[in-house]
Amino acid sequence: MRNPLQLVLDFFSSTAEPAPPSVGKARPTSKPFKSIPPAVEPGPLNQSLNASSTVSLSDPIAIAHPKANRETVLEGMRVAYLFQRVRRRSIGFVVGPDGLEVRAPKWVTLKEVEMGLQERGEWVLRKWAELQERQKNIRQIEWREGASLDYLGAPIQLQLSPQNGRSELNDQRQLLLALPHSAEASQMRDAVQAWLMREAKTLFEQRLNHFAPLMGVQWRRLSLSNAGSRWGSARVDGAIRLNWRLIHLKPEAIDYVVVHELAHLHEMNHSPAFWKVVSDILPDHHERRKALQKENLANWA
Repeated sequence: MRNPLQLVLDFFSSTAEPAPPSVGKARPTSKPFKSIPPAVEPGPLNQSLNASSTVSLSDPIAIAHPKANRETVLEGMRVAYLFQRVRRRSIGFVVGPDGLEVRAPKWVTLKEVEMGLQERGEWVLRKWAELQERQKNIRQIEWREGASLDYLGAPIQLQLSPQNGRSELNDQRQLLLALPHSAEASQMRDAVQAWLMREAKTLFEQRLNHFAPLMGVQWRRLSLSNAGSRWGSARVDGAIRLNWRLIHLKPEAIDYVVVHELAHLHEMNHSPAFWKVVSDILPDHHERRKALQKENLANWA
């Protein structure tokens, strides 16, 4: 039987960390407690902690996903997480901006899910702490004339240009928005996002068409993702999803994500064979990946 604790197959950004592969038996936790896999599938948030646990319901929840439907104790700390049954080959553990998400196929038991969580307790808490620290450095965009934001790794300035028929970038790296000077912040945000998404789709298609023949694969469909926790994903049928916010980053970062997802059309995993496919196209993929991990998804609030 396939190891249910296999590495998550999708590629994740620095703001959503997939768990490392299983490395054997679960480590002892920092405080004594017993696992609490419920006897039924998730419904209401399960808070019936074992009586012998040193953690009680009055203790604060260290990580609380807004859509949590299960709860456990990791390294002596309460964690409320979102659990989903999905069509996949393995359990996926993801730490993202909302908290911890766990996805598992139907054939994996709840006990195996809990065992996997206990193995990764230290990792989950560490990644959550790192993510919280990175979130402090996210730059808020001020939606007004003269404000700037990054496009392909370099700043562009927002300018209102009601005489323009459509928004466009000029040679001075000014984004001329086809809006009246009385435009509100929400109108500017929507206009900029629409322009960036058009630019992203055009560029992503160009890069997919460039790399796919070199890699001996054929992509079938591109869709733009608005996810807050992933740069991209790929399906076996050739469907590619890329986060439109990649358009903020340098071209080499975009190319890394494109190649990464196309490589999944060869290998739907992160095995040595997968990384060989990536390395054949981008020998410096390690450096590109490290640079990408330092990036944050743009905050459009």
